[in-house]
Amino acid sequence: MSEARSRLVGVDVGGTFTDLFFMDEAAGTFRTAKVPSNRGDEAVGFLEGLKTFGALSDLGSIVHGTTVGTNALLERKGARIGVITTTGFRDVLEMRRRDRRNTWGLWGDFTPVADRDLRLEVDERTLADGTIRQAVDPADVEAAVRVLIDKGAVALAIIFVNAYANPANERAAAEAARRVWPNEHVSVSSEILPEIREFERASTTALNAYLQPVVGSYLAKLGDALQGEAFTGPFHIVQSNGGVMSTATARRLPVRTALSGPAAGVIAAAAIAGAAGYPDVITGDLGGTSFDVSLIAGGEAALAAQTTIDFGMVIRNPMIEITTIGAGGGSIAHVDKGGLLEVGPESAGSRPGPVAYGGGNDRPTLTDANIVLGRINAERPIGGKLKRLDVEAAADAIRRHVGEPLGLETHAAAEAIVRIADARMAGAIRLVSIERGHDPSKFALVPFGGGGALHAGALIADIGLKAALVPRFPGVTSAMGCVIADIRHDQVQTLNVMLDGLDAVALDRRMAAEGEAARSVVAAAGLAISRIDVVFELDMHYLGQTHTVGVPLPVTLESGTTGVTEAIVRQAFEAAYSRAFSRLLPGLGVRIVNLRTAAIGRRPKIDLTALAPDASASLELARTGSRRVWFGGWRDTSIWSRLDLPVGAVVEGPAILEQPDATTVVPPGQRARVDALGNLILERA
Repeated sequence: MSEARSRLVGVDVGGTFTDLFFMDEAAGTFRTAKVPSNRGDEAVGFLEGLKTFGALSDLGSIVHGTTVGTNALLERKGARIGVITTTGFRDVLEMRRRDRRNTWGLWGDFTPVADRDLRLEVDERTLADGTIRQAVDPADVEAAVRVLIDKGAVALAIIFVNAYANPANERAAAEAARRVWPNEHVSVSSEILPEIREFERASTTALNAYLQPVVGSYLAKLGDALQGEAFTGPFHIVQSNGGVMSTATARRLPVRTALSGPAAGVIAAAAIAGAAGYPDVITGDLGGTSFDVSLIAGGEAALAAQTTIDFGMVIRNPMIEITTIGAGGGSIAHVDKGGLLEVGPESAGSRPGPVAYGGGNDRPTLTDANIVLGRINAERPIGGKLKRLDVEAAADAIRRHVGEPLGLETHAAAEAIVRIADARMAGAIRLVSIERGHDPSKFALVPFGGGGALHAGALIADIGLKAALVPRFPGVTSAMGCVIADIRHDQVQTLNVMLDGLDAVALDRRMAAEGEAARSVVAAAGLAISRIDVVFELDMHYLGQTHTVGVPLPVTLESGTTGVTEAIVRQAFEAAYSRAFSRLLPGLGVRIVNLRTAAIGRRPKIDLTALAPDASASLELARTGSRRVWFGGWRDTSIWSRLDLPVGAVVEGPAILEQPDATTVVPPGQRARVDALGNLILERA
């Protein structure tokens, strides 16, 4: 490996800070950086952070976890899009699955990302078996395109009914549209998601078009900035499934970046916890706006076939299962009309930020509460932007907005804010564990993000978790995940065939073709990989059932064949169905609905021992003093420089462990010890 190529950088751009993790694989060294994000022009913080590692021309590769797509969806700030669809199907996006925003009552509204006057119809018809009853007229498509351009659409989605069964009409329409459309932002459903289920395919395709101009221009701006700094290595993006893709693929399929940043954190947490001997963990990423939770069992993150970013905005692509609640460091505390204390979901974000940051906000946040309680050191703010946090202003805001309305002293009010936030986080963890049949006492929490380690001890006590494993650099864990993540490309194709009498030769031929296509995308990515694994999964169900079961197939692609047989598929289906429902339904026919193919380019494993404390670490060096911290009352609390603690060190609570990117709170009755990789293990004393 060349000297330059061994230098990898992961970059996670968040709403408040841009986090970076630099690893020199050849030298076995690493560095971290945390700089303020510049909302609206994220390239500024992106480049500023990269330059802390030296000249960009000396870097080998950059992998980026981005929230640009996520924010565009949540804030409804995507592009103005037009839709061309089959006559009679213009309202699929608006009808959805006949669900409603509010479970009880008939009120609530929904606005699709494409206005009705921008959803046009053309005559064409493909039947469910792939037969084309009516071919599309290219002239009709061109006429519709011109109307959409005149109405101001800057991205186009073409969504024909049953195009998954035969894409010929869609391809003809796309060819005609591209002759007229003024840019590259054309999304075609049979290219985005060639899968049965009309609404999910329409929604995913429309959202892809909605994001194309936003994500495309953002990546182009970053690419130009990197080129201007003489960076010549590969630049890649983290996908929602935890894999990595090229920027060219990301510009074509931006919908796959919807949970890019949080997914990178889960990948890093799984690697760190696995190396430390904790295969079963629950991750908790606490940032400025949200708390993102995911469960990892047996070292593997769970993938979901689809997710809903916001009501009615469904994306059907493989994604790491992440549950998000609005409980971040910037979440605003307030007393509602019923006299109850609430924390979030409204957030002060990075602008204006918490009251103590002096950005103009006068309403207290979770961060303000932690500052007032002495848990965050006001003299050493993370990120390096401020020299001191305004404790007095934070205390005054808590007194006025929470303490006086509830009749509480200021510090008791601040503690109430923290306890409410802890309760909301505990609820999210119970949702991904207890409510899915997992015993949380067998799982360790991996808290990361800027605020995760502040609340880990309380969550251990509230939920009964086994322990908490705080990574060596919790504030830049997602950036580290960018460096660790494998390259991955997923494809899906609807088959809609019966298992009885299966044409295994035809299935094998289809699997081989899909596998080779996915493998070629990974091979062209330009990052160093040790091998490419191709894995197959079928969506199957008994006749009469609506939903499917994912059935992993125990076959590999070698020499153009997988060796799949009807018996292999049947055995795999029965095993998967039994795991899901603990019984089979003998006598009922079985249908194969979809073929899912994933090509995974395995990245060389990073030696995490490089993160361990060096020989100069000692308890004497790490002990920095003490201060009063509120734990139901003021307690003299030891203060430690976390990165100076040696392997094997044990710190009894109450204690505060500080480092440049995060703060760890060890409550009374708990202790923290440093393992061989430099992680902190929080346990009951």
